[in-house]
Amino acid sequence: MASNVNPTVRRRRLGQELRRLRELKGMTAEEVAERLLVSQSKISRLENGRRSISQRDVRDLCGVYDVEDHRIVDSLMQMAKDSRQQGWWHAFGDIPYSVYIGLETDAASLRVYDPQIVPGLLQTPRYAEALITGALPETAAGDVEKRVNVRLRWQERILTAEQPLRLWAVIDEAALRRVVGDRQLMREQLEHLVEQSQLPHVTVQILPFDMGAHPGISGHYAILEFPDAADSSVVYIEGVTSDLYLEKANDVQKYSVMYEHLRAQALNVEASRHFIANIAKEYAR
Repeated sequence: MASNVNPTVRRRRLGQELRRLRELKGMTAEEVAERLLVSQSKISRLENGRRSISQRDVRDLCGVYDVEDHRIVDSLMQMAKDSRQQGWWHAFGDIPYSVYIGLETDAASLRVYDPQIVPGLLQTPRYAEALITGALPETAAGDVEKRVNVRLRWQERILTAEQPLRLWAVIDEAALRRVVGDRQLMREQLEHLVEQSQLPHVTVQILPFDMGAHPGISGHYAILEFPDAADSSVVYIEGVTSDLYLEKANDVQKYSVMYEHLRAQALNVEASRHFIANIAKEYAR
């Protein structure tokens, strides 16, 4: 697959364009579904980019929307073709969070708040393995290894990319205190976190316990922003059996404001680095 073709993002852009055409036609998703003899949920999945879009789907929808410009139809058909190609993560088999990886692969910046663990992009291999084993105790050793390898490949976004992901992570003190694996492993992880926080495109802030209640108390979330103005920001909330992606401007704005409060309440960058280093020393005792 060409490196500049991201199937997840292609699906998302195509879905946005199909939604725009439907709205220009003044039709509801239910009306379109009735015309095509399909379920309304299929139309919704096509428009939100969570489902692969075939060229036939595009052709049928363009027919319903009376799109007469062949250049527009051809462009949408090509996007549908691109969206069915495979991203690098498909080489690892079935990955439950492949949609998120696809979005992050094309993102320009990521703001993440994590109350329980060190964020995936900043994890060491041993920490990742111990974390996955503990969180998913019934997972086979081969699947654990596959997930760790995906995570390491995923981390190239901040390690070796020519245009690295701009990462801002606010991490609760609980993530530093929770012993994943053993104390030596935790010391290695926290030392790695300090090292990564010194990269010019990585910012790490710690939210200590004594800050009390704060806007992120309800749990982990991430905000992804993209270099292309046509791609709206996305709020990602991880679930046990399914994940939630919020794209409405009002939702993104609310989470962005919450994140600004988190950054304001957290320790500054230098103080956060010292805080992490001091806890790492405690694990050495």
